[in-house]
Parts: sequence; C-alpha cells; structure tokens
Amino acid sequence: MPDWLLAMIVQNDLGIESLRSYQVRDSGNVAFGGLKDGYDILNPHSTAAIIQAGACGLSSPTSKFYRSTALLADMNAAALYLIKTQHEDGTIDLLSTNFHSTPDTGFIVKRLAMSYTLMEKSGTPGVEKVLPNLKTFLIRGGEALSRGGIHTPNHRWVVSAALTKLNELWPNPKYAARIEQWLGEHIDMDKDGQYNEKSTFIYSSLTDRLLITVAKGLKKPELLDYVRKNLNMTMFYVHPNGEVVTDASGRQDKAVIGTLENYYYPYRFLAIKDNSGEYAAMCRLIEKTAGPKTGAFIDYFLTDPSLWVDLTAEKPLPVSYVKTFPNSGLVRIRRNNWDSTLIANNPVWFTFMKGTAVLQGVRFASSFFGKGQFQSEKLTESGKTWTLTQKLDGPYYQPLPKEKIKADGDWEKMPKTDRQQSEVQILETTIQIKETSEGMEIEIMTKGTERVPAALELIFRPGGTLKGVSKIENTKDSWLLKNGTGSYSFGTDTISFGPGLALHKNVALRGALPAMEAPTVFITGFTPFKHVIRFQ
Repeated sequence: MPDWLLAMIVQNDLGIESLRSYQVRDSGNVAFGGLKDGYDILNPHSTAAIIQAGACGLSSPTSKFYRSTALLADMNAAALYLIKTQHEDGTIDLLSTNFHSTPDTGFIVKRLAMSYTLMEKSGTPGVEKVLPNLKTFLIRGGEALSRGGIHTPNHRWVVSAALTKLNELWPNPKYAARIEQWLGEHIDMDKDGQYNEKSTFIYSSLTDRLLITVAKGLKKPELLDYVRKNLNMTMFYVHPNGEVVTDASGRQDKAVIGTLENYYYPYRFLAIKDNSGEYAAMCRLIEKTAGPKTGAFIDYFLTDPSLWVDLTAEKPLPVSYVKTFPNSGLVRIRRNNWDSTLIANNPVWFTFMKGTAVLQGVRFASSFFGKGQFQSEKLTESGKTWTLTQKLDGPYYQPLPKEKIKADGDWEKMPKTDRQQSEVQILETTIQIKETSEGMEIEIMTKGTERVPAALELIFRPGGTLKGVSKIENTKDSWLLKNGTGSYSFGTDTISFGPGLALHKNVALRGALPAMEAPTVFITGFTPFKHVIRFQ
C-alpha cells in the first residue's frame, strides 16, 4: 500500500475508536448495537458508519483492528440494529428530515456493499456468521431501491450506484432495469460542465463518484465523459488557497467555506485511467490543501488497488484566466495569488481573495419601499466590463372602483391589483465591474427616486485585522470607511479597498438582508448614489 493510504488507515483507526464510544453496549437495551449522533439520537447513518470504518480496519494489515473479533462483534450488533430499524419496505429514515427514504437508503447501501466486499476478503475469524446479517439489510434495501422514489437530481445516481454495487455482489435483472430507467432521463449537465444543483462542494463531487461507480459496474464508459467535463470545469473553481467556489450553489453548501477533498477520488481515478497530468496536479493540490479529509473515502481506495499506483507527471494548472460560466451566472477571474468571483441572481454578487485574506461578499441595498436589496438576474459582459442591473418600482394605490368594493370591508378581498397605481417611484441600479492592473474595480450608480439611504456592504472572513475604518457604535462588528483607503489583513496577506464614503450610519436598512456574522465595512450615501471602489 502507498504511504498516503497507510496514513488513511491510521486516521480510520482513530475514527473507529470514536465511533465505538457512541455505540449502545447494553445487550438488554432495545437499542443494543445502535450508534448515537452528537445530539444523542440513535440513527441508522451513525450505526452504518461503524460498519464502514470497521470493514476498512478489519481488512487492512497495518490497522490495529486487523481481523479484530471484538470489533467484528460490534459491527454485527450494528448490522442487527440496522435490520431492526429498517422499515418493511426496505427503507431507513434520515431523522433530521427524510422518512421511509429511498435515497438515504441508497447512500448507506452503496457504502455498506463496499464494506461487505472488504469484510468478505478480510479473513477475520467468524466473519462468515456476520455477513449474512449485513446481506439481509442490503437485500432488503435493494428491494426499496428497485421501486422507491427520489427528491433531487443527484438521488437518481445515488440509487443507481447503490444498485450497481448490489448487482456486482448478487446480480439481479430488476437492479439493472431500475438503473436503466433512471439513466434514461439523461445526465443533468449543462454546457459549462455543471450538474443541475450547482453544488460544487457537496453534490457535484458526489455525482462524479456515483457515475464512476455505475460506469465501472455496468461497463458504461460514456458516463465518464460527464465526470471529465465536471472535473475540467472545477479546475477553474479553485481559489488560490485551495478552497472551491461555492457561491452559485443551489443547495445547502451555498457560500460555505469548502475545500476539495470530495473530488480526490474522481481526480485520482481519471488521472490514472487517462494518464492525465492536469488531474494528477489536482490530486497533488488536494493532498496539500485538504489531505487528511480525503480519508473519508478510504473504502473507495481499499476496494480498488488499481488506484494505488503512482500518478503521472503533473502538468500546470490554470492560475491566470478570465473564465465565464453563463449557465451558472458566474465569472471567474484569477491572477495567480488573487482571484475574484462575479455572481448573478445572488444578493452577494462579488468576492475577492488574496491568499488567506478573504472578502467573502459584497452586497448593496437601499431602503426603497422595503425591497431594496440589490440582486441582478443577469451578468452581462461588454468588452472587459461586466454589468449587473436592477429596476425597482414603488407605487401607491388609489381607491377601489365602487363595483370592486366588498360589502363587509374585508381588505383581503380587495386586492391591490384592482386598484389604480399613482405616484409610482422608480429606482434603477447599475453596477459595473472590471479588472485593473492590481485587482478589481466596482462602480455603483443609481437613478430615479432621490434621497433614498443606501449602503454598500463589504463582508470579510472572520479572524483578520481591519485598519483605516471606524467602528459603528452599538454594533458587534460593523465599521464605516469614511474616506481614504482601508485594509483587511489575515496572516501575511492584505486586501486594500477604497475610497470610502460615509454620509450616514444607518446600516440596517429596512428591507435589506440582516448583517452576517462577520466583520463588515459599510460605505453609505443617498440616491442618486454614485461611487467607485477598488480592491487590490
């Protein structure tokens, strides 16, 4: 085994020890064998985790749990608990949200089918008495996966990959038929190389792993072309510090701080299969920036020794580019150690990073009729300038025509759509963004209704140091840039920004989103608002 895999085994051993501490060990307890989560809730996912991690330990000669009969007994108790909590239809529950859930059954079945393979090959004494219990859970799960429904696009591939692993162990025509039925809907990939959910931290990488599983198990190499396209796109979603751009996600990972560990298996699999220097370089980058986190996928590597070989020579990754992803409404600009992301259809429409110094978002709002949070449906490019726009109206309403008035005077029965509008106020906002020789420049312009309070919000990542700004009294971490240039430093990296403007201190404008839990610098004024700010 290569050194990186041996390191994963050491880390997995620590995980096994932790998981065992959460297991119910009282044989007289109805929950015997089950595992609690951090909230003390017994659940199938935590319980399955001890089987997954345990199988990796039992089958690894360098593990302290190699062929451990004590651990095997704990895993058997966990398997029996899973059977006990499995519904008659073969499904399990995700207690935080989904019940009688086929997709969540698929997540568990796929990994436990891999565990079954590792356990079977481990040579652990007594394993032949445990495997039938695990098989019972898996076969019953297969029944659910063969007919159950889904919620989200990626769930189709979760179910398909789980059925693929079951079909490898116990071939069944109905498994293959159900997979073909889901694949018949085609893969949900746009021209940018992104899946429907645009979930760069969680679900894009998950879909890559699932499609590889199906491609291998059902001999459908054409599915790998989708994985390649997504991996090629992802190379342009990498911040200089090794994080992945998450701002355009349509799922729960939107704007989270995410690293690339979830992509390690897809990149390594195709780096070896395609002899790709670019994919090999991505593997090295992930090892450097998120190495320990790749251990979450140790079972993928233990069940496929072809991935243990050395990677090919690396080729340079893109580090200086302007790349547009129109289907995601996103533009990526990177110049070696700094980068910027422009985002449409999002209240956070600009980010800027210099190494470890991170401006994690810029927002603009006005107190225009309680609906002045700026958001643009489109991001248009003209030459070297990108433009975001928003047009708002604020009408008043005249008395209803007599024939529309309700006798009981019920306001809800007399909608505004039946009233004539008057004194209609208009506020148009245009934001233009362009690259400069040292960074980025934003120009904000409004026209229409005058004297509307407005505020530009610069949201920095917690942990750094602000200079050149003034604290706003009675706030936790809000600041004004009154004039000149401010700076934000984290470690040895610094972002400078300015010039400032502070014509008022109202930074909690009616209709604007609440302040984020982060150090935030405001630039304030009134409409017609026109201001240019530069980041470098």
